[in-house]
Amino acid sequence: MPKPFQISRRSFIKRSSLAAAATGLPLWFVERDSALAAEQGAATPRSANDRPGLALIGCGGQGSGDMRGASRFGNVVAVCDVKEDAVERAVKSFSKDGKAPVGYSDFRKLLERKDVDIIVNGTPDHWHSLINIGAARAKKDIYGEKPLTLTIDEGKQVVRAVRDNRIVFQTGTQQRSDRRFRLACELVRNGRIGKLKTVEVFVPAGLREGPFATDQKVPAGLNWDLWLGQAPRVGYQKERAGNTFRWWWDYAGGPVTDWGAHHNDIARWAIGQDGPISVEATATVGPIQGGYSTCKEFEATLEYGGDVRQIVKTTTADSPFGGILDPKGQRNGVRFTGSDGWIWVNRKDLMASQEAIYLDPLPDNAIRLETSNDHMGNFFECVRSRQDPVAKVEHGHRSAVVGHLIIIAMHQGRKLQWDPAQEVFTGDSSKDANVHLAREMRKPYDYSYVS
Repeated sequence: MPKPFQISRRSFIKRSSLAAAATGLPLWFVERDSALAAEQGAATPRSANDRPGLALIGCGGQGSGDMRGASRFGNVVAVCDVKEDAVERAVKSFSKDGKAPVGYSDFRKLLERKDVDIIVNGTPDHWHSLINIGAARAKKDIYGEKPLTLTIDEGKQVVRAVRDNRIVFQTGTQQRSDRRFRLACELVRNGRIGKLKTVEVFVPAGLREGPFATDQKVPAGLNWDLWLGQAPRVGYQKERAGNTFRWWWDYAGGPVTDWGAHHNDIARWAIGQDGPISVEATATVGPIQGGYSTCKEFEATLEYGGDVRQIVKTTTADSPFGGILDPKGQRNGVRFTGSDGWIWVNRKDLMASQEAIYLDPLPDNAIRLETSNDHMGNFFECVRSRQDPVAKVEHGHRSAVVGHLIIIAMHQGRKLQWDPAQEVFTGDSSKDANVHLAREMRKPYDYSYVS
């Protein structure tokens, strides 16, 4: 039986002070978080039998990294990838105590295993939805990488599958478990910068390369047709596979949905609304014919209720923000501007127009956002409690919608009106825009593939 948690007040203050110094966060906020963590307990397994069976689908760098985090809480029993060498590496990497996970090339066969309780989905973006839907229907809890989907319609389908099958789903937007971002959002929600007026999201620019050779040979051990999945059938190009998949419209959204998926989620969290009511966007630096098909640079403006405006734009190595936005010249982050000041936050820093904005404690009756300081740990705690995690499926969907709206507006070349409740375009040009809520899925890789 585990011993009850005990810590002296002196030790508590010392630990909180060290944590505050290490993170640069105010002591009042760290103390509050530490007290809450002590009250809730750690997310570690409670016994040797409290280790669910884990399976990884998509054994690349991001998926394998996610699984290393998940393996703190469970046992890896299966791995799956369309690349034979990726499966072999994953089997070797996650073998432990003489036990090796079983390798698969077809994730549907993996989902049939009774000893798999949890799926870690680290596949390219265009495979996220079908795997998540299939896993939900198989009654597996899921940790799914961002962005949640390739289209808005897919998001609706994923949300329905998760809720109909009553599984726990955590979106891999781990900034929701970063105390800097949560503090920034709480300060905005509680009016520390007055009435919120503008949210500026800055993301690194994408790649602009090509043209690429079209007569490339499919590597041995790669099922190219399965890798393509729902996307149009094309000949193999090494530039399409690997981490560079994100620079092709067929499989992802380029810079819009890469870093954009993280920062747009934080923007929406602070704004506190389901989504915008209008969007317009322009690709300021487009692709090269025969090369990566996503834009390299773009700028978008989204309007929310209450006269809040969000601007999303790319930055490059030679275009830092300067002294007003980011004194350290960092290339990505979120800036909130209100009637009484501003807050800047990214994964390294939290700054404000006046230190009192974040140094002065919020009152006891202030708005509190969902608390998590360990994204994977939060997921596993919710697997036990059957409660929603900090980045539940609806959050993943609605934040992904922001990126999808930008892409649709960019391709339409005009300002579009959006109904965030009904999730449809309205007004002028709505008929043409609503066509892009979904994409044609190449058979057999449509929704019936996981029915």
